[in-house]
Amino acid sequence: MAKTVRMADIAEKLGISIVSVSKGLSGKAGVSEEVRQKILETAKALGYEPPAPKAEEKPAYSENIGILVADHFFDDNTFYSSLYRSVLTSCAAAGFSAMMELVSPQAEQNCIMPTLLTNRKVDALIFMGTINRRYLCTAIQSGLPFILLDFYDEEIGADSVLSDNNGGGAVLTQHLLQTGRTKIGFVGSVNATSSIMDRYLGYVRTLLHAGIEPRPDWRIADRGPDGKFIKLELPQEMPEAFVCNCDEVAFNLVEQLKRAGYQVPRDIAVTGFDDFQFSTLCRPPLTTYRVDVEGMAAAAVEMLKAKLEKRKLMSPAAIMPGAFVRREST
Repeated sequence: MAKTVRMADIAEKLGISIVSVSKGLSGKAGVSEEVRQKILETAKALGYEPPAPKAEEKPAYSENIGILVADHFFDDNTFYSSLYRSVLTSCAAAGFSAMMELVSPQAEQNCIMPTLLTNRKVDALIFMGTINRRYLCTAIQSGLPFILLDFYDEEIGADSVLSDNNGGGAVLTQHLLQTGRTKIGFVGSVNATSSIMDRYLGYVRTLLHAGIEPRPDWRIADRGPDGKFIKLELPQEMPEAFVCNCDEVAFNLVEQLKRAGYQVPRDIAVTGFDDFQFSTLCRPPLTTYRVDVEGMAAAAVEMLKAKLEKRKLMSPAAIMPGAFVRREST
């Protein structure tokens, strides 16, 4: 077997250092052009072959992210379609592949795990939107890194990425108070999701700070136990304004108020939340609180990446601030 020619052999032949040979072969500065040519000629004459480049180290994971979301969120809420698209964009920018599986009501109720999990197709999970706690507990027993996106669960205490729901609810309520309206209701089933609860708490906090007691009959449910929207039951005595938990619900409320003979905002002002499709489809357009969907998606993917790389997270929850947007509904 022919002896492998090393850089040391070239250095010995020319009476120079191995460092000079290395610089000459790689084209780096530090040797004259004359010496470089001698190094190259000698390397060729001796049959020197540079070592094959080292294969790029691959991460210990295949970079597949699974996204699980309850089916009814895609049926009834276009906000989650936008959030999903933003997650896909952030995954692509980070070099991840992403696959989504909708969790049917039957699967959620009976804790039937998705194929992307049972077939081990993914290395990490994003649970998007509120999902049944028993289902969530079963899924995370897989041991895969995971985060909760747009909700949290106090009993599980998992890492999560959220919009500033409490702050947004407070900002919208404060805006209505500044317009001179003190009789303010809230539309949203407060126990349906952590986001709705936090938006409601922001509303309550602001009223209490203003010395106003929230009225239970001005808190209107907007969805049933299955998470699907229901018809809004307007109170007998109407308030001067409503803070709604999302733009779609605010849109539906405005249409219902029009049918009942009210003018918005002259008779009753209405605010939404999210600043998505329904905020500008509504007539009049909705005053709302803009959720930073792209920021939430990017934070979620970065948090998962840190978990996969076993880096320590700065905080268990990332809360993305939004922005108040005033339009003609107030």
